[in-house]
Amino acid sequence: QVQLVESGGGAVQAGGSLRLTCTASGGAFYSYATGWFRQAPGKEREFVVGINWSGERTYYADSVQGRFTVSRDNAKSTVYLQMNSLKSEDTAIYYCATRPSYPSRTAADYSNWGQGTQVTVSS
Repeated sequence: QVQLVESGGGAVQAGGSLRLTCTASGGAFYSYATGWFRQAPGKEREFVVGINWSGERTYYADSVQGRFTVSRDNAKSTVYLQMNSLKSEDTAIYYCATRPSYPSRTAADYSNWGQGTQVTVSS
């Protein structure tokens, strides 16, 4: 079982940047696909980005395409989410999650989740 911890959230002005980190321990992280999801108050959990085990294939929600970049360093058991040109609508708790095969855009397809990190973007 892989344990996941997100970090790097905080408060930023619109147009600014943050880099979120998902750090794993306790398992073969290199073999898992990873997704980032976010959830704002009163809204459903929303797919943000996905990355396969090697980092060679990435997937982005339309809402973040061109602004966010996902990458991974399996030697460090870490997945990164670089968030640029942030907008107020990006405000949410951001979660990383893993699954044993290919990335999915559906939250229910993931069974292993971190605790989340808060991102707040002010206009």
